[in-house]
Amino acid sequence: MKNMKLMLATLVSVSATAQEADYELVTTAIHTIRTETALPVTVLAGEDLRRASSATLGNTLANQPGINNASFGPAVGQAVIRGQGGRRVMNLSNNLPNADASGNSADHAVTMEPILADAIEVLRGPSTLLYGSGAIGGVVNIIDGRIPRSLHDKSKFAVEARHDTAADLDTLTGRFEFNTGNIAWHVDGVRREWNNMDVPGFAIDPAYLEEDHDEEHDADHDEHDEHEDEEEENTFGYIDNSGGETESFTFGGSWVFDNGFLGLAVNRLTNNYGLPAGSHDHAHEHEEDHDEDHGDEDHDEDHDEHGDEENVFIDMESTRYDLTGEWRNLTPFLEHVDYRLSYSDYEHSEIEGPGEIGTRYSNDSWQQRLQLTHARIGNWHGVLGYQGSSDEFGARGEESFIPVTEIDSNGLFLVEDFHKDNFTVEVGARFNHDEYSPKNISAPQLDFNTFSYSASMLWDFNSIASLGVNASNSERAPSVEELYSNFGLTDFEDCVIHFATGSCEIGSTNFNEEVSRNLDVTLYWEQERISASVTAFYNNFDDYIAQVTTGAEVDGFPIREYQQTDATFKGLEVDITFMLSEYLSLQVFGDTIDGDLGANGDAPRLPPNRFGSRLSADYGNWSGFVSVLYAGAQDQPGNFELPTDSYTRWDIGVDYLVPTDNSGEFRLFVRGRNLGDEEIRLATSFLRGFAPEAGRSVEAGMRFSF
Repeated sequence: MKNMKLMLATLVSVSATAQEADYELVTTAIHTIRTETALPVTVLAGEDLRRASSATLGNTLANQPGINNASFGPAVGQAVIRGQGGRRVMNLSNNLPNADASGNSADHAVTMEPILADAIEVLRGPSTLLYGSGAIGGVVNIIDGRIPRSLHDKSKFAVEARHDTAADLDTLTGRFEFNTGNIAWHVDGVRREWNNMDVPGFAIDPAYLEEDHDEEHDADHDEHDEHEDEEEENTFGYIDNSGGETESFTFGGSWVFDNGFLGLAVNRLTNNYGLPAGSHDHAHEHEEDHDEDHGDEDHDEDHDEHGDEENVFIDMESTRYDLTGEWRNLTPFLEHVDYRLSYSDYEHSEIEGPGEIGTRYSNDSWQQRLQLTHARIGNWHGVLGYQGSSDEFGARGEESFIPVTEIDSNGLFLVEDFHKDNFTVEVGARFNHDEYSPKNISAPQLDFNTFSYSASMLWDFNSIASLGVNASNSERAPSVEELYSNFGLTDFEDCVIHFATGSCEIGSTNFNEEVSRNLDVTLYWEQERISASVTAFYNNFDDYIAQVTTGAEVDGFPIREYQQTDATFKGLEVDITFMLSEYLSLQVFGDTIDGDLGANGDAPRLPPNRFGSRLSADYGNWSGFVSVLYAGAQDQPGNFELPTDSYTRWDIGVDYLVPTDNSGEFRLFVRGRNLGDEEIRLATSFLRGFAPEAGRSVEAGMRFSF
């Protein structure tokens, strides 16, 4: 019971290794290094992380209770926590925000590599106290050891190669760590290349074609010609324009001294990928049909001349620099000082057809964080912190619909915990000030003040069970795209279309701060052969900002407006593990969530009810698993959204540790995914009607380390 309580209540430091490298969780206790809120937490590390790791962050975490994947084809997968995604989920790289454009739009990839992580931790619920207004849904933190915290006990090298048949995906990763005197070094890299992804059946859901056919028939379009066009744009057995390639390289080092360290690291990432044909192609098809002067003969000549002009590609590059310093036991009162600073230079272009740049996104971002941990005063122990950022984010080009905006954010937070007998109580508060200053347009400058506070309690009421309760009031400032998308639009016909998502997106500068009141109750249970957690949560929002499909269109593109409304989200998460024997364990989990947007009906893109189990075996040099996940139909998809069908997914995997005569480790592994070749369309995805998940595939690889 003790281990379960300490991990789930975030009261101790948890250490695990991938490549035998030490890491420290964000949830480490304040009486050692730093503090966090006492929220339900998921930690993936070691072999569990290796088996789950995928090309995208969302897909890596998708089988964890309360966490889903919002895919946009095989290159993009964002984490959805308790139905919240985008700006409400904050992605951290080694405890600092990851400054990219993934929160801005569903088609933008996260610039973090889960396959290089030592650990991934997820804090569910509002984590605003520690990380600002962007974390009202939860926090995902990737810890990759790019800045070593201590000297390595020995030099370490690891290389892994894997191939997945779903998209002919080849991945090669490497990592090297060593010391020179008091300096610890870290080097890692990854290269990934893939083709169009295989899927069962047609890429585009016939329901979407039928819906558009009905609308076009009502508008007196030619039914026969339209049907032929629809068949031309659909593909069978694969998703067109879904290939790509990724490269990432990191170099870091730390000067390690008696009571701390000071380290630097630089990471360079390039990611080039196609956005699946369908959503934007389909919209272009409407646009062409509305052009009365564009005859069939001219259309054929135009198609021959421009080829794949309707395909959209993302050309992304990012460079990030990190500085981290930690000093321990400075004075009897000041137990620990932690300072982190990062600069990110991010840019991506949305390329339409042969080299034509439609929109260029950029984000120049400075992030810093200072935490001061004081020594215990009676039964109280706590941390005072400051977090600041300065960003210049926006889009440029003829199809830019978000102005370049300077964003300054400053926050102060205080968290204290109290330990006595069988009780642990944690209280905290945070104040944040955010300023938005658009450039080169007449949009108004805006600023927001947000105040958040929380209280949590953990009660060990007997030797095998404990109860955790967390209550919080969190506020979030609107984001730049929610405020300024298509600012000043007076006529829908003048809307600047976001071709990557195939929609007209409209924001509002009249939004208020979003307020969330959350209650989270968890029962923990651990006996000799059973460990379990059951969590119920209720989240009530005032002025919730949602991107709502209005049902209106402009030139065949759907109009999606950011609207502010009251909302409620409630759900249940269950996770139980049975140790069947010394070598065999069975995990059973499930989750359900319900979301309501008041007058706007059901919350869109919510995950359906899920139930899963996983049988794992570990015997000698052999290990393996069999898992099954059932997801119900989502028949409450939100206004003007199509429902998704239920599916059952079977996966299997086997690892073999090859005996060697030296200190190195050589491991072979094979995974079978979606063995039933189910058509899986994720309710959380904007692109679910045009890009299902991969069909049956086999992934095989090897890993060598010493």
